[in-house]
Amino acid sequence: MEDSKKLLETVVKAADNKRAEEIIALDVQKISLLADYFVIMQADSERQVKAIAENIQEMAEKAGYDVRDVEGKNGANWVLIDLGDVVAHVFKAETRKFYNLEKLWADADDVEITDWLN
Repeated sequence: MEDSKKLLETVVKAADNKRAEEIIALDVQKISLLADYFVIMQADSERQVKAIAENIQEMAEKAGYDVRDVEGKNGANWVLIDLGDVVAHVFKAETRKFYNLEKLWADADDVEITDWLN
């Protein structure tokens, strides 16, 4: 649990570092077997979506975490990065609105991440 929180912090900081917008973290432990946390964020361009996703991947690996899977990198409208306990969703803004994962996971508690953001 403590380890997944450290991984969450790594993901949030890596995303923020590449200027991801409207980053939110959801604690899905009680409602999903997939992961402990979902991190959802957006960017204005496909190039930025890719840059954010690559930075998350890089920083997680540097910190010693396994990147299990990365999906959607070619389209760069929605990149999903599966890090086991943490799943990061990097969206292009309009794609995020369309899929509205926040509503889908509305039962999840928000995680306070403002201390990790610049």
